[in-house]
Amino acid sequence: MAVGILVIGDEILSGKRQDKHFAKAIEILGARGIELDWAEYLGDDPARITATLRRTFATGDVVFSFGGIGATPDDHTRQCAAAALGRPLARHPDAVKEIVARFGEGAYPRRVLMAEFPEGADVVPNPVNRIAGFSVGTHYFLPGFPEMAWAMMEWALDTKHRALFRDRLPFEEAIIVSGAGESDLLDIMNAVVRDYPELKLSSLPTFSGGGARLIELAVRGDPARVPAAMAFVRDGIAKLGYSFSDRPAKPAPPHP
Repeated sequence: MAVGILVIGDEILSGKRQDKHFAKAIEILGARGIELDWAEYLGDDPARITATLRRTFATGDVVFSFGGIGATPDDHTRQCAAAALGRPLARHPDAVKEIVARFGEGAYPRRVLMAEFPEGADVVPNPVNRIAGFSVGTHYFLPGFPEMAWAMMEWALDTKHRALFRDRLPFEEAIIVSGAGESDLLDIMNAVVRDYPELKLSSLPTFSGGGARLIELAVRGDPARVPAAMAFVRDGIAKLGYSFSDRPAKPAPPHP
């Protein structure tokens, strides 16, 4: 089951506001031993939002959507989710209760509009201001405000998806190779991909301040297979005459 995020809002694409959800989602997932598989950014275009949700609803992915669930004219996510599902919007009684509990008579006639979700949706509680988000299957629709959305994302993971939790992220070993270009190491990398198809290889070139070439070469996945793959990598690079050093191990994230 893959995990993805959608970040919605013209203000993100225009640069008026900087997205904070991407990095935080990786952190929240990583603390539970889960990796983010994909992320998409969308503006406030109802047709594009609807098409994207129609596509993601057709998968088995766990999806967290940030933004656009308010009731102002530039908020389209609730309506687009309903359209993508082919369902009407319906006022959710539990969401109404939360809004009324917060605002009393001031909930009507406008604030209560934020309790209208696609028919059959479930409530995602908002511990900050009691204006709920909603979920449909494994899709979770959260506000754009970070202090609200992140707590709601954690609630969804901790109450609905503990089966995805692992003690740590996939095992990874990495080395820093000095002086080589990626093209010099292609035969080694291609051999790893061929002989260890269940593992993931990554090559990240950088240049030091003095102009020296450095490549972080990493393999991640099954702890029983990664050491053998990396032994092959180290041996191959040594035979080519390039120097390398082990990248310091990253500590495992705390488990909630």
